[in-house]
Amino acid sequence: MKRTTLSLIACATALAAVTGFAAVSAPDGSGTDTAVPAARLPVERTSLLCPAPSTSDLAETAYTSFTPVTKGADEKGSAELATAEPAEDAGKDQKDQKNEKPVVQPKAPGTPVAGKATGADTPALIGTAEGSSAPGWTVQQTTEVAAGTGRGLQGVNCTAPDTEFWFPGASTATGRTDYVHLTNPDDSAAVVDIELYGKDGALKSTVGEGVTVPPHGSESLLLSTLSDVKQTDLTVHVGVRSGRLGAAVQALDDKTGGDWLTAAADPAGDLVLPGIPEDATAVRLVLFTPGGTDADLKVRLASPSGLITPAGHETVHVKAGMTTGVDLGEITRGEAGSLVLTPADRSVPVVAAVRVVRGKGDEQESAFIPASDPVGARATVADNRAKSTTLALSAPGQAAKVKVTASAGTEGGTTATKTYTVKAGTTQNVDAPVPAGLKGSYALTVETVSGGPVHASRTLTGSDDDVAAFTVQTLSDDRGTVSVPNADEDLSVVQK
Repeated sequence: MKRTTLSLIACATALAAVTGFAAVSAPDGSGTDTAVPAARLPVERTSLLCPAPSTSDLAETAYTSFTPVTKGADEKGSAELATAEPAEDAGKDQKDQKNEKPVVQPKAPGTPVAGKATGADTPALIGTAEGSSAPGWTVQQTTEVAAGTGRGLQGVNCTAPDTEFWFPGASTATGRTDYVHLTNPDDSAAVVDIELYGKDGALKSTVGEGVTVPPHGSESLLLSTLSDVKQTDLTVHVGVRSGRLGAAVQALDDKTGGDWLTAAADPAGDLVLPGIPEDATAVRLVLFTPGGTDADLKVRLASPSGLITPAGHETVHVKAGMTTGVDLGEITRGEAGSLVLTPADRSVPVVAAVRVVRGKGDEQESAFIPASDPVGARATVADNRAKSTTLALSAPGQAAKVKVTASAGTEGGTTATKTYTVKAGTTQNVDAPVPAGLKGSYALTVETVSGGPVHASRTLTGSDDDVAAFTVQTLSDDRGTVSVPNADEDLSVVQK
Protein backbone atom coordinates (compact mmCIF):
# COMPACT_ATOMS: atom_id res chain seq x y z
CA MET A 1 0.00 0.00 0.00
CA LYS A 2 1.31 3.45 -0.85
CA ARG A 3 2.50 5.71 1.97
CA THR A 4 0.03 8.42 0.84
CA THR A 5 -2.85 5.97 1.20
CA LEU A 6 -1.74 5.02 4.71
CA SER A 7 -1.56 8.68 5.68
CA LEU A 8 -5.06 9.32 4.40
CA ILE A 9 -6.43 6.33 6.32
CA ALA A 10 -4.73 7.46 9.50
CA CYS A 11 -6.03 10.99 9.03
CA ALA A 12 -9.58 9.78 8.41
CA THR A 13 -9.43 7.52 11.48
CA ALA A 14 -8.21 10.34 13.67
CA LEU A 15 -10.87 12.69 12.39
CA ALA A 16 -13.59 10.14 13.10
CA ALA A 17 -12.31 9.64 16.62
CA VAL A 18 -12.13 13.34 17.43
CA THR A 19 -15.43 14.41 15.94
CA GLY A 20 -17.50 11.30 16.62
CA PHE A 21 -18.81 11.63 13.05
CA ALA A 22 -18.56 7.90 12.34
CA ALA A 23 -17.60 4.78 14.21
CA VAL A 24 -16.55 1.28 13.21
CA SER A 25 -16.71 -1.33 15.97
CA ALA A 26 -16.34 -5.09 16.33
CA PRO A 27 -19.40 -7.37 16.41
CA ASP A 28 -21.21 -7.31 19.75
CA GLY A 29 -21.25 -11.08 19.94
CA SER A 30 -25.02 -11.29 19.95
CA GLY A 31 -25.05 -13.08 16.61
CA THR A 32 -27.30 -10.43 15.13
CA ASP A 33 -26.12 -8.63 12.00
CA THR A 34 -26.76 -4.94 12.66
CA ALA A 35 -24.98 -3.67 9.56
CA VAL A 36 -26.98 -1.15 7.55
CA PRO A 37 -26.83 -1.66 3.76
CA ALA A 38 -24.93 1.01 1.85
CA ALA A 39 -27.06 3.66 0.20
CA ARG A 40 -26.85 4.55 -3.48
CA LEU A 41 -26.63 8.28 -4.05
CA PRO A 42 -26.36 10.33 -7.27
CA VAL A 43 -22.84 11.25 -8.34
CA GLU A 44 -21.97 14.91 -7.95
CA ARG A 45 -19.45 15.34 -10.76
CA THR A 46 -18.97 13.73 -14.18
CA SER A 47 -16.30 14.22 -16.85
CA LEU A 48 -16.70 13.42 -20.56
CA LEU A 49 -14.17 13.62 -23.39
CA CYS A 50 -15.00 13.94 -27.10
CA PRO A 51 -12.25 13.31 -29.71
CA ALA A 52 -11.64 15.67 -32.63
CA PRO A 53 -14.28 14.45 -35.10
CA SER A 54 -12.63 14.60 -38.52
CA THR A 55 -9.81 15.84 -40.71
CA SER A 56 -12.15 16.22 -43.69
CA ASP A 57 -13.24 19.64 -44.91
CA LEU A 58 -16.56 17.99 -45.85
CA ALA A 59 -17.33 16.88 -42.27
CA GLU A 60 -20.63 17.93 -40.69
CA THR A 61 -20.69 17.15 -36.98
CA ALA A 62 -23.68 17.18 -34.62
CA TYR A 63 -23.30 17.17 -30.82
CA THR A 64 -26.19 16.20 -28.56
CA SER A 65 -26.06 16.60 -24.78
CA PHE A 66 -28.55 15.01 -22.38
CA THR A 67 -28.84 14.27 -18.67
CA PRO A 68 -31.70 12.04 -17.46
CA VAL A 69 -33.62 13.20 -14.41
CA THR A 70 -32.24 11.43 -11.33
CA LYS A 71 -34.17 11.14 -8.08
CA GLY A 72 -32.25 12.56 -5.13
CA ALA A 73 -29.84 14.66 -7.21
CA ASP A 74 -28.98 18.22 -6.21
CA GLU A 75 -31.52 20.82 -7.23
CA LYS A 76 -28.81 22.93 -8.80
CA GLY A 77 -26.29 21.87 -11.41
CA SER A 78 -24.44 22.82 -14.56
CA ALA A 79 -22.48 21.30 -17.42
CA GLU A 80 -20.05 22.70 -19.96
CA LEU A 81 -17.94 21.54 -22.88
CA ALA A 82 -14.64 23.34 -23.40
CA THR A 83 -12.16 23.14 -26.27
CA ALA A 84 -9.11 20.91 -25.82
CA GLU A 85 -5.82 22.19 -27.21
CA PRO A 86 -4.17 20.18 -29.99
CA ALA A 87 -0.76 18.96 -28.85
CA GLU A 88 1.04 21.22 -31.32
CA ASP A 89 -0.70 24.26 -29.80
CA ALA A 90 0.04 23.40 -26.18
CA GLY A 91 1.33 26.39 -24.28
CA LYS A 92 -0.20 28.98 -26.58
CA ASP A 93 -2.51 31.65 -25.24
CA GLN A 94 -6.10 30.44 -25.15
CA LYS A 95 -7.10 33.54 -27.07
CA ASP A 96 -5.19 32.19 -30.04
CA GLN A 97 -7.19 28.97 -30.15
CA LYS A 98 -9.95 28.48 -32.70
CA ASN A 99 -13.53 27.60 -31.86
CA GLU A 100 -13.33 28.94 -28.30
CA LYS A 101 -17.12 29.07 -28.04
CA PRO A 102 -18.54 25.62 -27.20
CA VAL A 103 -20.54 24.07 -30.03
CA VAL A 104 -23.21 22.91 -27.59
CA GLN A 105 -24.50 24.42 -24.34
CA PRO A 106 -25.93 21.64 -22.10
CA LYS A 107 -29.35 22.27 -20.57
CA ALA A 108 -31.10 21.15 -17.39
CA PRO A 109 -31.80 17.42 -16.82
CA GLY A 110 -34.56 15.97 -18.98
CA THR A 111 -34.00 18.31 -21.93
CA PRO A 112 -31.57 17.43 -24.75
CA VAL A 113 -29.72 20.15 -26.61
CA ALA A 114 -27.85 19.97 -29.92
CA GLY A 115 -25.10 21.92 -31.63
CA LYS A 116 -23.22 21.71 -34.92
CA ALA A 117 -19.70 22.14 -36.26
CA THR A 118 -18.28 21.91 -39.78
CA GLY A 119 -14.95 21.22 -41.42
CA ALA A 120 -11.62 19.74 -40.42
CA ASP A 121 -10.69 22.17 -37.64
CA THR A 122 -13.29 21.12 -35.06
CA PRO A 123 -11.29 20.37 -31.88
CA ALA A 124 -11.62 17.73 -29.20
CA LEU A 125 -13.85 18.71 -26.29
CA ILE A 126 -13.51 18.35 -22.52
CA GLY A 127 -16.77 18.25 -20.59
CA THR A 128 -17.59 18.64 -16.91
CA ALA A 129 -21.00 18.35 -15.25
CA GLU A 130 -21.84 19.00 -11.60
CA GLY A 131 -24.84 18.67 -9.31
CA SER A 132 -28.10 17.70 -10.98
CA SER A 133 -26.43 17.67 -14.41
CA ALA A 134 -23.86 15.02 -13.45
CA PRO A 135 -25.72 11.68 -12.98
CA GLY A 136 -25.96 9.91 -16.34
CA TRP A 137 -24.72 12.85 -18.42
CA THR A 138 -24.37 11.74 -22.05
CA VAL A 139 -22.90 13.51 -25.10
CA GLN A 140 -23.13 11.97 -28.58
CA GLN A 141 -20.85 13.12 -31.40
CA THR A 142 -22.13 12.20 -34.89
CA THR A 143 -20.24 13.18 -38.06
CA GLU A 144 -21.33 12.83 -41.68
CA VAL A 145 -18.60 12.88 -44.32
CA ALA A 146 -19.88 13.20 -47.89
CA ALA A 147 -16.88 11.76 -49.76
CA GLY A 148 -13.33 10.49 -49.44
CA THR A 149 -11.68 8.10 -47.01
CA GLY A 150 -14.06 7.40 -44.15
CA ARG A 151 -17.09 8.77 -45.99
CA GLY A 152 -20.43 7.99 -44.40
CA LEU A 153 -21.59 8.25 -40.79
CA GLN A 154 -19.21 8.24 -37.81
CA GLY A 155 -20.61 8.24 -34.30
CA VAL A 156 -19.15 8.07 -30.80
CA ASN A 157 -20.38 8.50 -27.26
CA CYS A 158 -18.04 10.88 -25.48
CA THR A 159 -16.35 8.84 -22.75
CA ALA A 160 -15.21 9.24 -19.17
CA PRO A 161 -11.45 9.42 -18.51
CA ASP A 162 -9.71 6.19 -17.51
CA THR A 163 -6.24 4.63 -17.28
CA GLU A 164 -6.43 1.58 -19.58
CA PHE A 165 -8.14 0.83 -22.91
CA TRP A 166 -8.31 -2.16 -25.29
CA PHE A 167 -9.22 -1.75 -28.98
CA PRO A 168 -9.47 -5.05 -30.91
CA GLY A 169 -10.42 -4.38 -34.54
CA ALA A 170 -7.93 -1.69 -35.57
CA SER A 171 -5.80 -2.15 -38.70
CA THR A 172 -2.76 -0.97 -40.66
CA ALA A 173 -3.76 -2.83 -43.83
CA THR A 174 -3.59 -1.14 -47.24
CA GLY A 175 -6.65 1.08 -47.63
CA ARG A 176 -7.08 1.64 -43.88
CA THR A 177 -6.13 4.85 -42.10
CA ASP A 178 -6.50 4.40 -38.34
CA TYR A 179 -5.74 6.97 -35.65
CA VAL A 180 -5.72 6.63 -31.88
CA HIS A 181 -7.10 9.82 -30.26
CA LEU A 182 -6.07 10.79 -26.72
CA THR A 183 -7.61 13.63 -24.68
CA ASN A 184 -6.35 14.80 -21.27
CA PRO A 185 -8.89 16.57 -19.00
CA ASP A 186 -6.53 17.39 -16.14
CA ASP A 187 -4.17 20.19 -15.12
CA SER A 188 -1.05 18.03 -15.43
CA ALA A 189 0.37 16.13 -18.40
CA ALA A 190 -0.57 12.48 -18.95
CA VAL A 191 2.03 9.94 -20.06
CA VAL A 192 0.86 6.84 -21.93
CA ASP A 193 2.21 3.77 -23.69
CA ILE A 194 0.56 2.53 -26.90
CA GLU A 195 1.11 -1.12 -27.79
CA LEU A 196 0.05 -2.90 -30.98
CA TYR A 197 -0.63 -6.65 -31.20
CA GLY A 198 -1.02 -8.49 -34.52
CA LYS A 199 -1.52 -12.09 -35.59
CA ASP A 200 2.01 -13.02 -34.48
CA GLY A 201 2.10 -11.03 -31.25
CA ALA A 202 3.42 -7.62 -30.25
CA LEU A 203 4.65 -5.33 -33.03
CA LYS A 204 8.05 -3.79 -32.39
CA SER A 205 7.87 -0.05 -31.89
CA THR A 206 9.40 2.57 -29.61
CA VAL A 207 7.36 5.47 -30.98
CA GLY A 208 4.37 4.58 -28.81
CA GLU A 209 6.33 4.54 -25.57
CA GLY A 210 6.00 7.47 -23.19
CA VAL A 211 3.64 9.57 -25.31
CA THR A 212 2.90 12.85 -23.49
CA VAL A 213 -0.53 14.44 -23.74
CA PRO A 214 -0.41 18.04 -22.41
CA PRO A 215 -2.82 19.38 -19.78
CA HIS A 216 -6.29 20.03 -21.24
CA GLY A 217 -4.86 18.86 -24.56
CA SER A 218 -5.45 16.26 -27.25
CA GLU A 219 -3.20 14.12 -29.42
CA SER A 220 -3.92 11.85 -32.39
CA LEU A 221 -1.41 9.31 -33.66
CA LEU A 222 -1.58 7.46 -36.98
CA LEU A 223 -1.13 3.76 -36.25
CA SER A 224 1.02 3.22 -39.33
CA THR A 225 3.57 5.64 -37.85
CA LEU A 226 3.88 3.45 -34.74
CA SER A 227 4.75 0.39 -36.83
CA ASP A 228 5.42 -0.15 -40.54
CA VAL A 229 4.05 -3.72 -40.41
CA LYS A 230 0.85 -4.20 -42.45
CA GLN A 231 -1.75 -6.04 -40.38
CA THR A 232 -5.39 -6.73 -41.26
CA ASP A 233 -6.35 -7.13 -37.60
CA LEU A 234 -4.72 -5.27 -34.74
CA THR A 235 -5.41 -4.88 -31.05
CA VAL A 236 -4.39 -1.50 -29.66
CA HIS A 237 -3.62 -1.25 -25.95
CA VAL A 238 -3.43 2.18 -24.33
CA GLY A 239 -1.92 2.11 -20.84
CA VAL A 240 -1.55 5.29 -18.80
CA ARG A 241 1.66 5.65 -16.79
CA SER A 242 0.59 8.87 -15.09
CA GLY A 243 -2.64 10.85 -15.12
CA ARG A 244 -5.80 9.78 -16.94
CA LEU A 245 -7.36 10.42 -20.34
CA GLY A 246 -10.03 9.52 -22.85
CA ALA A 247 -9.13 7.28 -25.79
CA ALA A 248 -10.81 6.17 -29.01
CA VAL A 249 -9.67 4.78 -32.37
CA GLN A 250 -10.90 6.35 -35.61
CA ALA A 251 -10.86 3.66 -38.31
CA LEU A 252 -11.18 4.97 -41.87
CA ASP A 253 -11.40 2.82 -45.01
CA ASP A 254 -10.97 3.83 -48.65
CA LYS A 255 -13.82 1.56 -49.83
CA THR A 256 -16.14 0.93 -46.89
CA GLY A 257 -16.26 4.28 -45.13
CA GLY A 258 -15.35 4.24 -41.48
CA ASP A 259 -16.36 4.82 -37.90
CA TRP A 260 -15.14 5.13 -34.33
CA LEU A 261 -13.90 2.03 -32.54
CA THR A 262 -14.52 2.58 -28.84
CA ALA A 263 -12.84 0.64 -26.05
CA ALA A 264 -14.03 -2.92 -25.49
CA ALA A 265 -15.27 -4.10 -22.12
CA ASP A 266 -12.53 -5.20 -19.73
CA PRO A 267 -10.99 -8.64 -20.44
CA ALA A 268 -13.41 -11.37 -19.37
CA GLY A 269 -14.27 -15.00 -20.05
CA ASP A 270 -17.87 -14.26 -21.07
CA LEU A 271 -18.54 -11.50 -23.60
CA VAL A 272 -21.58 -10.06 -25.37
CA LEU A 273 -21.42 -7.95 -28.55
CA PRO A 274 -24.97 -6.58 -28.89
CA GLY A 275 -27.05 -5.45 -31.82
CA ILE A 276 -25.46 -6.54 -35.11
CA PRO A 277 -27.63 -4.94 -37.83
CA GLU A 278 -30.02 -7.46 -39.39
CA ASP A 279 -28.96 -6.46 -42.92
CA ALA A 280 -25.21 -6.82 -42.28
CA THR A 281 -23.46 -8.15 -45.39
CA ALA A 282 -20.15 -8.94 -43.65
CA VAL A 283 -19.20 -9.42 -39.99
CA ARG A 284 -15.60 -9.90 -38.84
CA LEU A 285 -14.90 -10.90 -35.23
CA VAL A 286 -11.56 -9.79 -33.77
CA LEU A 287 -10.30 -11.16 -30.44
CA PHE A 288 -7.26 -10.85 -28.19
CA THR A 289 -6.26 -12.39 -24.88
CA PRO A 290 -3.77 -10.28 -22.89
CA GLY A 291 -2.64 -13.06 -20.54
CA GLY A 292 -0.21 -15.90 -21.11
CA THR A 293 -2.86 -18.57 -21.72
CA ASP A 294 -4.66 -19.50 -24.94
CA ALA A 295 -8.45 -19.15 -24.96
CA ASP A 296 -11.08 -21.39 -26.56
CA LEU A 297 -14.50 -19.80 -26.89
CA LYS A 298 -17.93 -21.01 -27.93
CA VAL A 299 -19.52 -18.69 -30.50
CA ARG A 300 -23.30 -18.30 -30.46
CA LEU A 301 -25.75 -15.83 -31.92
CA ALA A 302 -28.60 -14.61 -29.74
CA SER A 303 -31.37 -14.35 -32.36
CA PRO A 304 -35.06 -13.40 -31.93
CA SER A 305 -35.87 -17.09 -31.42
CA GLY A 306 -32.95 -18.06 -29.14
CA LEU A 307 -29.28 -18.97 -29.10
CA ILE A 308 -27.93 -20.36 -32.38
CA THR A 309 -24.51 -21.87 -33.07
CA PRO A 310 -23.33 -20.63 -36.48
CA ALA A 311 -22.33 -23.47 -38.80
CA GLY A 312 -18.58 -23.61 -39.31
CA HIS A 313 -17.90 -21.20 -36.45
CA GLU A 314 -18.86 -23.24 -33.41
CA THR A 315 -15.66 -22.31 -31.55
CA VAL A 316 -12.70 -19.98 -31.96
CA HIS A 317 -9.17 -20.47 -30.67
CA VAL A 318 -7.29 -17.36 -29.51
CA LYS A 319 -3.54 -17.68 -29.00
CA ALA A 320 -2.10 -15.87 -26.01
CA GLY A 321 -0.80 -12.40 -26.86
CA MET A 322 -1.92 -12.65 -30.51
CA THR A 323 -4.83 -11.04 -32.34
CA THR A 324 -7.27 -13.43 -34.04
CA GLY A 325 -9.71 -12.43 -36.80
CA VAL A 326 -12.64 -14.56 -37.99
CA ASP A 327 -14.97 -13.81 -40.92
CA LEU A 328 -18.55 -14.67 -39.94
CA GLY A 329 -20.13 -13.52 -43.21
CA GLU A 330 -23.85 -12.67 -43.22
CA ILE A 331 -24.34 -14.27 -39.84
CA THR A 332 -27.59 -12.47 -38.93
CA ARG A 333 -29.42 -13.54 -42.13
CA GLY A 334 -31.97 -10.76 -41.96
CA GLU A 335 -32.74 -11.02 -38.24
CA ALA A 336 -31.67 -9.16 -35.12
CA GLY A 337 -28.64 -10.72 -33.47
CA SER A 338 -25.94 -10.39 -30.81
CA LEU A 339 -22.76 -12.42 -30.49
CA VAL A 340 -22.41 -14.33 -27.23
CA LEU A 341 -18.93 -15.70 -26.43
CA THR A 342 -18.44 -18.17 -23.57
CA PRO A 343 -15.53 -20.39 -22.49
CA ALA A 344 -15.36 -23.76 -24.25
CA ASP A 345 -13.26 -25.10 -21.39
CA ARG A 346 -11.65 -22.97 -18.70
CA SER A 347 -12.32 -19.24 -18.50
CA VAL A 348 -9.58 -17.02 -19.92
CA PRO A 349 -9.92 -13.19 -20.06
CA VAL A 350 -10.48 -11.95 -23.64
CA VAL A 351 -11.33 -8.65 -25.34
CA ALA A 352 -13.37 -8.59 -28.56
CA ALA A 353 -15.09 -6.43 -31.17
CA VAL A 354 -16.79 -6.96 -34.53
CA ARG A 355 -16.45 -4.93 -37.71
CA VAL A 356 -19.79 -4.81 -39.50
CA VAL A 357 -20.36 -3.89 -43.17
CA ARG A 358 -23.71 -2.90 -44.69
CA GLY A 359 -24.48 -2.42 -48.38
CA LYS A 360 -22.79 -3.80 -51.47
CA GLY A 361 -20.37 -2.66 -54.16
CA ASP A 362 -19.62 1.04 -54.06
CA GLU A 363 -22.36 1.65 -51.50
CA GLN A 364 -20.77 -0.08 -48.53
CA GLU A 365 -20.28 1.38 -45.08
CA SER A 366 -18.65 -0.06 -41.97
CA ALA A 367 -19.00 0.31 -38.21
CA PHE A 368 -17.78 -1.42 -35.04
CA ILE A 369 -19.44 -3.09 -32.07
CA PRO A 370 -17.13 -3.84 -29.13
CA ALA A 371 -17.98 -6.28 -26.36
CA SER A 372 -19.92 -4.24 -23.82
CA ASP A 373 -21.06 -4.27 -20.21
CA PRO A 374 -24.78 -4.64 -19.40
CA VAL A 375 -27.27 -1.78 -19.26
CA GLY A 376 -27.41 -2.26 -15.50
CA ALA A 377 -29.65 0.16 -13.62
CA ARG A 378 -29.74 2.73 -16.43
CA ALA A 379 -28.05 3.66 -19.71
CA THR A 380 -28.68 6.48 -22.17
CA VAL A 381 -27.86 7.21 -25.81
CA ALA A 382 -28.46 10.62 -27.38
CA ASP A 383 -28.98 11.86 -30.95
CA ASN A 384 -31.79 9.52 -31.96
CA ARG A 385 -33.73 10.52 -35.04
CA ALA A 386 -37.21 9.61 -36.25
CA LYS A 387 -37.16 6.66 -38.72
CA SER A 388 -33.35 6.41 -38.46
CA THR A 389 -32.95 4.69 -35.09
CA THR A 390 -32.94 0.97 -34.23
CA LEU A 391 -32.66 -0.15 -30.60
CA ALA A 392 -31.45 -3.71 -29.99
CA LEU A 393 -31.99 -5.42 -26.63
CA SER A 394 -30.35 -8.75 -25.75
CA ALA A 395 -30.81 -11.02 -22.73
CA PRO A 396 -28.10 -13.67 -23.20
CA GLY A 397 -28.89 -15.49 -19.95
CA GLN A 398 -32.13 -14.97 -18.07
CA ALA A 399 -35.23 -13.25 -19.39
CA ALA A 400 -35.54 -9.58 -18.44
CA LYS A 401 -37.94 -6.67 -18.42
CA VAL A 402 -36.73 -3.18 -19.37
CA LYS A 403 -38.26 0.29 -19.53
CA VAL A 404 -37.30 2.58 -22.40
CA THR A 405 -37.97 6.31 -22.18
CA ALA A 406 -37.75 8.75 -25.07
CA SER A 407 -36.93 12.28 -23.97
CA ALA A 408 -38.40 15.42 -25.45
CA GLY A 409 -36.80 16.52 -28.71
CA THR A 410 -34.06 19.12 -28.95
CA GLU A 411 -36.55 21.46 -30.64
CA GLY A 412 -39.83 20.23 -29.18
CA GLY A 413 -41.96 17.23 -28.24
CA THR A 414 -43.04 15.36 -25.13
CA THR A 415 -41.59 12.26 -23.49
CA ALA A 416 -42.83 8.72 -24.17
CA THR A 417 -42.21 5.42 -22.39
CA LYS A 418 -42.56 1.73 -23.28
CA THR A 419 -41.78 -1.47 -21.37
CA TYR A 420 -40.42 -4.61 -23.06
CA THR A 421 -39.87 -8.22 -22.03
CA VAL A 422 -36.82 -9.86 -23.61
CA LYS A 423 -36.86 -13.66 -23.59
CA ALA A 424 -33.83 -15.58 -22.35
CA GLY A 425 -31.13 -16.11 -24.99
CA THR A 426 -32.68 -13.70 -27.49
CA THR A 427 -32.10 -10.34 -29.16
CA GLN A 428 -34.94 -8.06 -30.18
CA ASN A 429 -34.91 -5.00 -32.38
CA VAL A 430 -37.67 -3.15 -30.56
CA ASP A 431 -40.01 -0.47 -31.82
CA ALA A 432 -38.56 2.17 -29.49
CA PRO A 433 -40.79 5.02 -28.31
CA VAL A 434 -40.65 8.36 -30.13
CA PRO A 435 -41.58 11.67 -28.47
CA ALA A 436 -45.02 12.96 -29.40
CA GLY A 437 -44.71 16.01 -31.62
CA LEU A 438 -40.99 15.40 -32.08
CA LYS A 439 -38.82 18.18 -33.45
CA GLY A 440 -35.10 17.63 -33.69
CA SER A 441 -33.34 14.63 -32.14
CA TYR A 442 -33.96 12.94 -28.80
CA ALA A 443 -32.41 10.66 -26.18
CA LEU A 444 -33.33 7.07 -25.27
CA THR A 445 -32.87 5.90 -21.69
CA VAL A 446 -32.99 2.15 -20.96
CA GLU A 447 -33.59 0.89 -17.41
CA THR A 448 -33.53 -2.70 -16.18
CA VAL A 449 -36.79 -3.41 -14.33
CA SER A 450 -36.33 -7.10 -13.47
CA GLY A 451 -34.66 -10.32 -14.57
CA GLY A 452 -31.14 -10.97 -15.77
CA PRO A 453 -28.53 -8.69 -17.37
CA VAL A 454 -29.53 -6.87 -20.56
CA HIS A 455 -27.09 -5.71 -23.24
CA ALA A 456 -28.11 -3.04 -25.74
CA SER A 457 -26.99 -1.01 -28.72
CA ARG A 458 -28.40 1.71 -30.94
CA THR A 459 -27.95 1.77 -34.72
CA LEU A 460 -28.32 5.16 -36.39
CA THR A 461 -28.58 5.34 -40.17
CA GLY A 462 -27.60 8.33 -42.28
CA SER A 463 -29.56 10.64 -44.54
CA ASP A 464 -27.73 9.66 -47.74
CA ASP A 465 -29.94 7.22 -49.67
CA ASP A 466 -27.09 6.22 -52.00
CA VAL A 467 -24.81 4.88 -49.25
CA ALA A 468 -25.68 2.44 -46.44
CA ALA A 469 -24.33 4.96 -43.92
CA PHE A 470 -24.68 3.87 -40.30
CA THR A 471 -23.06 3.91 -36.87
CA VAL A 472 -23.60 1.74 -33.79
CA GLN A 473 -23.23 2.74 -30.13
CA THR A 474 -23.47 0.28 -27.24
CA LEU A 475 -25.32 1.21 -24.04
CA SER A 476 -23.73 0.41 -20.68
CA ASP A 477 -24.60 1.43 -17.13
CA ASP A 478 -24.14 5.19 -16.80
CA ARG A 479 -22.87 4.88 -13.20
CA GLY A 480 -25.09 7.78 -12.28
CA THR A 481 -25.22 6.60 -8.68
CA VAL A 482 -22.50 5.51 -6.31
CA SER A 483 -22.60 3.26 -3.24
CA VAL A 484 -22.05 5.25 -0.05
CA PRO A 485 -21.60 3.35 3.26
CA ASN A 486 -23.95 4.36 6.04
CA ALA A 487 -22.30 5.86 9.12
CA ASP A 488 -23.80 6.43 12.55
CA GLU A 489 -22.70 9.12 15.00
CA ASP A 490 -21.13 7.55 18.08
CA LEU A 491 -19.48 9.94 20.54
CA SER A 492 -18.51 7.02 22.78
CA VAL A 493 -15.48 6.38 20.56
CA VAL A 494 -13.85 9.46 22.09
CA GLN A 495 -13.88 7.75 25.48
CA LYS A 496 -12.42 4.44 24.30
